[in-house]
Amino acid sequence: MTDPRVPPGQIQTTKWPVLHYGDVPTVDTTKWTFTVSGMVERPFSLTWAELLALPRKTVQCDIHCVTTWSRLDNTFEGVAVQDILNRAGLKQDAKYCLVVAEQGFTTNLPLSDLDRPENLIALTWAGEPLTPEHGGPARLLVPHLYFWKSAKWVRGFELLDEDLPGFWEQNGYHMRGDPWKEERYGGRGLTQHEINKFRNASKKHGIGS
Repeated sequence: MTDPRVPPGQIQTTKWPVLHYGDVPTVDTTKWTFTVSGMVERPFSLTWAELLALPRKTVQCDIHCVTTWSRLDNTFEGVAVQDILNRAGLKQDAKYCLVVAEQGFTTNLPLSDLDRPENLIALTWAGEPLTPEHGGPARLLVPHLYFWKSAKWVRGFELLDEDLPGFWEQNGYHMRGDPWKEERYGGRGLTQHEINKFRNASKKHGIGS
C-alpha cells in the first residue's frame, strides 16, 4: 500500500539518487559568500564562517523529485530561511525570489513558498555534512515543492517584484512545482527584459551566467 505521504505519480525509495545538470562544482569555502539583494531594506553578504555562526534549525521532512522518486523521513539541519529574510527586511513589493547558485544555476520561487518555517539553507543531512553530490556545502531546502526548487550549491537570493523563470523553468519545468498537483512541466522562455534582469542578478552575486 502506498504511503499517504507519497504524492501522485511518485515512487518511494530509501536511496537518495544523485541528479543534476553538469559537473559537481568544487566550492572553496574560504571564498564562498551568500548574498541577499534586490527588493530588501538591508542587502547583505555572509561569508562561510558567518553563516556557520548563525543559529541552527533541524527539519524533518519528505522530499519529492520531479523524476518521480520520493524519500521519506529525512533530517536536515541548517540556517532558517526566515532568519535570512528577516535580517534583510523585505520591501512591500517583494513577491518573488530568484535563487542563485554555483555555475550560474537559478530557480524561481514565489515569496509565499520561500518564506516558510520549514525552509533552510541546509548544511547537514542525517547528521552529516552535505556531500558535494547532494549540494554541499550548502543547499536550499524547500521540501513542500519538487526538489529541483531546493537548489544545490546555493549562493544567494535576489528578491523581485515579478516571477523570473530560472534554469529548469526556462527549459520546460513548471514555474512553481507542487508535487501534490503534479506541477512537473509548463515553464517558459525569457523575454529580453527578463534576460537583462537575470544577467544583473548573476553579476550581483558574483556568479558567471
